[in-house]
Amino acid sequence: MHDSPHDPYVRVRGAREHNLAGVDVDIPRDALVAFTGVSGSGKSSLAFGTVYAEAQRRYFESVAPYARRLIHQVGAPSVGEITGLPPAVSLEQRRSSPNARSSVGTVTTLSNSLRMLFSRAGRYPEGAGRLDSDAFSPNTAAGACPSCHGLGRIHETSEELLVPDPDLSIRQGAVAAWPGAWQGKNLRDVLDALGYDVDWPWRELAAKDREWILFTDEQPVVTVHPVREAGRIQRPYQGTYTSARRLVLRTFSDSKSPALRAKAERFLTSAPCPVCGGGRLRPEALAVTFAGRTVAELAALPLTALAGLLSTAAAGADATETARVLTGDLVARIGTVTELGLGYLSLDRATPTLSNGELQRLRLATQLRSGLFGVVYVLDEPSAGLHPADTEALLVVLDRLKAAGNSVFVVEHHLDVVRHADWLVDVGPGAGVHGGRVLHSGPPGDLAGVEESVTRRFLFGREPVPARTVREPAGWLRTGPVTRHNLRGVDAAFPLGVFTAVTGVSGSGKSTLVDALTGQVEGAGRLVTVDQRPIGRTPRSNLATYTGLFDVVRKLFAETDEARAHGYRAGRFSFNVPGGRCETCQGEGFVSVELLFLPSTYAPCPDCHGARYNPETLRVRLRGLTVAEVLDLTVESAAAFLADVPAAARSLRTLLDVGLGYLRLGQPATELSGGEAQRIKLASELQRPHRSPTLYVLDEPTTGLHPADVEVLMRQLHGLVDAGHSVVVVEHDMDVVATADWVIDLGPDGGDRGGRIVAEGPPERVAGAADSRTAPYLARALSGGASPRS
Repeated sequence: MHDSPHDPYVRVRGAREHNLAGVDVDIPRDALVAFTGVSGSGKSSLAFGTVYAEAQRRYFESVAPYARRLIHQVGAPSVGEITGLPPAVSLEQRRSSPNARSSVGTVTTLSNSLRMLFSRAGRYPEGAGRLDSDAFSPNTAAGACPSCHGLGRIHETSEELLVPDPDLSIRQGAVAAWPGAWQGKNLRDVLDALGYDVDWPWRELAAKDREWILFTDEQPVVTVHPVREAGRIQRPYQGTYTSARRLVLRTFSDSKSPALRAKAERFLTSAPCPVCGGGRLRPEALAVTFAGRTVAELAALPLTALAGLLSTAAAGADATETARVLTGDLVARIGTVTELGLGYLSLDRATPTLSNGELQRLRLATQLRSGLFGVVYVLDEPSAGLHPADTEALLVVLDRLKAAGNSVFVVEHHLDVVRHADWLVDVGPGAGVHGGRVLHSGPPGDLAGVEESVTRRFLFGREPVPARTVREPAGWLRTGPVTRHNLRGVDAAFPLGVFTAVTGVSGSGKSTLVDALTGQVEGAGRLVTVDQRPIGRTPRSNLATYTGLFDVVRKLFAETDEARAHGYRAGRFSFNVPGGRCETCQGEGFVSVELLFLPSTYAPCPDCHGARYNPETLRVRLRGLTVAEVLDLTVESAAAFLADVPAAARSLRTLLDVGLGYLRLGQPATELSGGEAQRIKLASELQRPHRSPTLYVLDEPTTGLHPADVEVLMRQLHGLVDAGHSVVVVEHDMDVVATADWVIDLGPDGGDRGGRIVAEGPPERVAGAADSRTAPYLARALSGGASPRS
């Protein structure tokens, strides 16, 4: 091992994280290094789970123990030794919890600079005192509008929303906004105890009673005497009444459950705040202007327009030196964001509305301005969600990071980025237990001699798209005029019975247009939207539970002789409910260990050792395996194990068909990528027998997929079309677009310079469109050529 500070390599020895099979590899520093391999091969385990995790662990060892408790840390990697490793910065696509106050401006810190500009160089009304920069932030007490608390909108409700059917009585469920189950019954019983008639039709109650029930701010406490039910003793209790309006607003603002928030939102109307007009700030802050605009108006402009306006203002004759300095810094920092193809975004755009790829590129732009050098940047598919034209700009930015004296490690599937890299680490050859080995570590061109590599076939010598017969539409779905975001009265026609690709540069309006495809569109029939949102928010949700496969497995265990002898039913084999699970860890498989002055850490449960179940449950075996061992099987192994069980075999076969054979049945939802989650949803849909024609809508289904996995996915999607269904995909992969029957291309650019259909028709026709930025890249894909940078 070379442990010299002048050793130009990061040397990894004995890496065993996840499926890595004791990997030894040398990776050069001060280079752009691409990690490739099929989905599940182990490339992320090497780049993120090993290299970045070890760099972070070493850094935290230098931090005071008390401070370590306050910082989220990944666990120590399973690796023998790593030498030559500089400090590392991770830019993953995972997002934190959605926050309506988080925006493009806060993520990039551009909002801080804009607030400083208004504080120091803004035009104040005559006689007004100068405001601190905090006064221009809707997220501070000094700046937030007191009416809407800095959100810009107010939410209110009405009797018509809360009680959609006034012919019903309260007992029959007239107040639709009330929660179900016990809480709803409790509110009804409290009203009954307060003397209100819960059996009279709602419309016949007195107006003042209806007003009080729905809108009162009072919270009276009364003694409730529940109606005695046969065989049950119900004791009196103290019940508190909360009005329907108060309950809905509290749920909408405080609940962490997306489902509960969505239900509450159905009973609310949203309108711009009447005090600030949607500006989110106090009147004194909105009275200050720069270049004739308020801070809220500038924050709403696309970044390209904002940079132009600021530059013009700074060049004006009446601009002060302070204004020139502050605008110069702001324009330069906006430049790094627009370089990455994000000039169509505005500073006030909320981060929950951004794609994972957009969010990662915003963080990348921030790092580009940080001036760090000598660090390793580890990026998770920086090209995700990028049009080929935008990918060229990304390569320039990655080169600048490297030129500044940094090492850039990217986990990547985009072949143009891979070809552009200085060094290639190819992991494989397959996924899961069939991967975990480094097949090649060296210049990209040398991969041509590695026969085991799946990546090799796609990196060198692509063939032209074979001649094929374009399917004829069986009908048309017409949407519009669509006016939303940057679409202005756009009418679109989507063909039925064919494969349609919607293309365009980032921010051109693709997803907005496809969102108009709803079940209300005439002729849509059955509509299925398959997105990349997680299949669950907690480790308790997994592949087996989401697909319904676990129901089949638990039933099989309940039918064994030993389970019958003990009277065990299917519920005994669930780790989510008491009975069969280990109560020490409550079915989690691990316990939190509190360490004084150190962050809490997780360790395998001392009783079940990670199995999740109690010993009595684990004594029951199905064909020699416990329920914990069945959950630990890969989809591929489970398909052989349960081949003679039709209900299980169908689920497992569809998971194999979409290329997910390497996943474990019990793999937690929190460990799955967006692409994996999307394919699980697609497999769940495919396993259902559908006789009626269905419209499938997928937003960038190839994100996170190796070209070999894309081939597997496309076979499934084209199979759906051949079976009489319709498929619409929003897509940037030109190899996928080249196989479509119909293409709708939006543009020509993003933001205000996009939002219209510039070309539509079969791929060959769109490839020749003069105004389309997609056309030249699609033409190369059709001919088998590579992009200009390769």
